[in-house]
Amino acid sequence: MAWHAELSIRYFRDNERTTALDRHQGPLRVLQRLYPEGPRTCHHVLVHPPGGVAGGDELHLSLQLEPGTHALLTTPGATRFYRSAGETALQSVKATLQGDARLEWLPLEAIAHDACRAENHLRFELQDQAQMMGCDVIALGLPAAGDPWRRGSFLQHMELPGVWLERGHLDAADTRLLDSPLGWAGQRVLATLWFASAQPLPAALREALLEAGRALCEGEPRAGVTSPSPRVVVLRMLAARVEPAQRLLQQVWMRWRESAWQLPPCPPRVWRT
Repeated sequence: MAWHAELSIRYFRDNERTTALDRHQGPLRVLQRLYPEGPRTCHHVLVHPPGGVAGGDELHLSLQLEPGTHALLTTPGATRFYRSAGETALQSVKATLQGDARLEWLPLEAIAHDACRAENHLRFELQDQAQMMGCDVIALGLPAAGDPWRRGSFLQHMELPGVWLERGHLDAADTRLLDSPLGWAGQRVLATLWFASAQPLPAALREALLEAGRALCEGEPRAGVTSPSPRVVVLRMLAARVEPAQRLLQQVWMRWRESAWQLPPCPPRVWRT
């Protein structure tokens, strides 16, 4: 039986506190609101009790951040896209940020298991003075466990409407893309981190984000930082394993957080469990 789940969360200000109301259908939930760095920033952990996404499953998450709110969302573990008998597994995230809202979208990695057929759609609409940081890590198979990705497909769509669009279709049979030195070069993990703003970034801040990211990427020959738009700075990395990619993304995320928002690092506690 396929799972169909929807979760919508509205973040709003209650005096100085960012609070939230959520509605859900199906097995996609959000845990208790946490405030490890004070009332302004709400930390949320998204959970999907079935533990993975199989062919025919659909997960839909909708976020609305009202002016003055700040939300950080993560997951307790990897999102696993399992083998499919033919149907596609779909996960979609749509977020709208109003006013001067801030969002940190920081899920742990997605794992494409052998023979999966999956799509992952991310769309973030930033209005007024809103800003966000987001990350996305996709791992193809489990090579360390002797379970490589030999069959299947994965479509990745990341969009800031009118500003930045990344859309790629991965096919396990496309060895020219996955193994060519002009493509994935035999690596099986692609990690992306971005900082985005509804308005063009001040030149000094944009340069500071680029310099900080590039400094932390030194020694990583398959990592780089670019600015495809005056509103966006993007880090990308190819790796053989998830762990080094996650370490780099988390280091750069913490540095960007300090540079852009003058906020000290506050990694979600669930990352340490």
